Amino acid sequence: MFVDEIDIFVKGGDGGAGCVWLEADPALTTLLDYHYKRHYHAERGQHGEGGNRHGRSGGDLLLRVPLGTLVADRDTGERLGDLTASGQRVLAIRGARGGRGNARFATSTNRAPRRADLGRPGPERWLHLELKLLADVGVIGFPNAGKSTLVSRLSAAKPRIADYPFTTLEPTLGIVRVDAERTFVIADLPGLIPGAALGKGLGHQFLRHTERTRLLLHMLDLDPGTGRDPIDDLHVINRELAAYSPELARRPQVVVANKSDLPEAAPRRDKVEQYCAANDLPLFVISAATGAGLVDLVRGIATALEKA
Repeated sequence: MFVDEIDIFVKGGDGGAGCVWLEADPALTTLLDYHYKRHYHAERGQHGEGGNRHGRSGGDLLLRVPLGTLVADRDTGERLGDLTASGQRVLAIRGARGGRGNARFATSTNRAPRRADLGRPGPERWLHLELKLLADVGVIGFPNAGKSTLVSRLSAAKPRIADYPFTTLEPTLGIVRVDAERTFVIADLPGLIPGAALGKGLGHQFLRHTERTRLLLHMLDLDPGTGRDPIDDLHVINRELAAYSPELARRPQVVVANKSDLPEAAPRRDKVEQYCAANDLPLFVISAATGAGLVDLVRGIATALEKA
């Protein structure tokens, strides 16, 4: 189960210094743990004891979240932090001020004062956590265009692959090695359909994960069995990107025409090649199933990332 957006309740320690912190952990890829538990309380401060002994301060509570988590106050919308580096922390809520026993008020003329201040109750708030995956390349396109197959061929990631639409139900990250010194992170995202930016289909739930990418890999399907025109597909997806975020629509793109191994794909391939040449769009013709063209594609992605 992939969870990339959730609200949690945090409370600082009563009468002590117990704070709640959030820390980025690269071992995590989802906010799923917070789906099952929503309330978190830092340790309260301990009471003072006889013999002028202070009560122990409450310990801090550390909550771990995936890299790429945005933290905000749910009610005010105030952004508290953007955790993009391993070990980076943000203070979610402070602990309350501790109390003061009667020894604090003793004077030379009043050695046993009856005055004392109680510790304060810990502050509390609801937080909104939103995960935006950290990937160099985001693969976009219609369902069944071959995005998952491509990511599985280029990396060790194992996204779900089947011969029907919407087999990808959650984003998948993979690391692609270009050469001995260069790698990049690629994200397989659920397929988009017309109206995705307005909530249709599945892809709208994951458009946020394209926001941090430096490059978009736009997959076109050369299979005539889809009944769609690949150039129309290109325009449809780009309109959805623009509807979601004009800035995202201006992100550098590489067009990838997939399923070139199909004999009946040749006319559609020629059409895509002519369109991309006329519009100065970088194009790679591949077959994710057979591996044809993948070496050139990886090199092309690496070059485009350096420019981006």
